[in-house]
Amino acid sequence: MRETFKIIDRMFYVILAIIGVPVNLLGIVILSRGKCGLSTCTSRYLIAMAMADLLVIITEVILWQLKSYYFPMSFLGITPGCSVIGVLLRAATDCSVWFTVTFSFDRFVAICCQQLKTRYCTKKTAAVVLTTTSIFFCSKNIPFYFTYEPAKIINNIPWGCFDKPSYFTELGWVLFDWFDKVCTPLLPFALILLLNALTVRHILVASRVRKGLRGQSKEENHSDPEMESRRKSVILLFTISGSFILLWSVHVIDFLRYNITGTYPTDYTDSEFIFEQVGWMLRNLSCCTNTFIYGATQSKFREQFKNAAKYPFTSIIQFVIKQNN
Repeated sequence: MRETFKIIDRMFYVILAIIGVPVNLLGIVILSRGKCGLSTCTSRYLIAMAMADLLVIITEVILWQLKSYYFPMSFLGITPGCSVIGVLLRAATDCSVWFTVTFSFDRFVAICCQQLKTRYCTKKTAAVVLTTTSIFFCSKNIPFYFTYEPAKIINNIPWGCFDKPSYFTELGWVLFDWFDKVCTPLLPFALILLLNALTVRHILVASRVRKGLRGQSKEENHSDPEMESRRKSVILLFTISGSFILLWSVHVIDFLRYNITGTYPTDYTDSEFIFEQVGWMLRNLSCCTNTFIYGATQSKFREQFKNAAKYPFTSIIQFVIKQNN
């Protein structure tokens, strides 16, 4: 059963790499042009999320997963090389997750905290938040470089990356491991759920108050421009954060299960192994969904996406016409 699933796993990551890289690149280009009707502040968060997702696809999917399947003895498999990749993929994953958290908090402030909104929801604040988050999580993951040891030595060259036994026994490494686990995925998962719950509560209360002030009855349905603008912002927030929670939930459940029971993944039964791998697959899939979410929820993004998709064909046609003339 495990061998069959590994074949499925391999095909999944090939498809994910083929789709994930161009989709995230396209999302970055479209959002960077600033023609999607989004504020500069919101665009910066979405661009940062797309860049982090792209880095996860490159490091986790291509340089780690696919490398182990198709190029196990390449120079990337040398212990120093795969140790660097291990640090980079952890940093990219942390940034991808926490950029989602910072975006959720920014939208929470914009929707629920009108007095703070003018000071916090600015492009300068977004730049500071994103830069600080990136520096912190890149620095936080550097110690992981020293947690790996070679799987084997061939001609005096160390190959592969295994966790050192001391990582699971020495107090300093054990505390660091729990700090890492709290940072990702426990705290982000809890914060996104909390921010969404508070946002929903605020929207329900504000909606009732506005209806009362406008003298609306159940039968009346007057248009409200402010509520319409807020609705679009809420749809974008909930689809992004909801997708994150949904796709990470299996991984988080498995993470909690093996930490509570003390069962190490190497001792998993076939069904437990498959559940764990599905969690990793869905987690990595979350790095490809945001661009599709933008297309589904933002009409101007769809328009820009269509123009970008048509551009190569229109350019070729124009070139052929020009040559014929």
